[in-house]
Amino acid sequence: MIAPFDPQQSIPALVEQLATLLPSHSQRLVTAESCTGGLIAAACTERAGSSAWFERGFVTYSNDAKQQSLGVDGALIDRHGAVSDVVVAAMLEGALAHSPAEWAVAVSGVAGPDGGSADKPVGTVFIGWMSRGGAADVVRYDFDGDRADVRKASVLAALVGLRERVDAQ
Repeated sequence: MIAPFDPQQSIPALVEQLATLLPSHSQRLVTAESCTGGLIAAACTERAGSSAWFERGFVTYSNDAKQQSLGVDGALIDRHGAVSDVVVAAMLEGALAHSPAEWAVAVSGVAGPDGGSADKPVGTVFIGWMSRGGAADVVRYDFDGDRADVRKASVLAALVGLRERVDAQ
């Protein structure tokens, strides 16, 4: 499924919106990132004062890191692959379990230029959001472009999705 979002959104503008929205609900964010390698956390902490709402970030690029840092079951990775809705849901659960934050964002995908397959070509990214006590909401995206394009689109989609979900509560 290709989920809609506006690729013309500005990352700093989205962060600015979250910097207002999350504290207004007395909430903080934790990130669990694979293919984005910490870009979401970096975008959030680029803004001064982000410690009021950004709690921490996990960069779990390898399968071992997903298991060791987030408690993702290795059997899930073996069965579904690291790039899957099931593993991203487990990353969300692990991020919230290892943090006092109220919201988690998790990302795993194939940024390229290699690593794609017939069912998960380069540009396939699963992004998930979860509030403490809520259910994981994971969406599959199919982004176009090179590695930098896929990673930027992933950050944008993650931030837009978070803003929409926090705003809807």
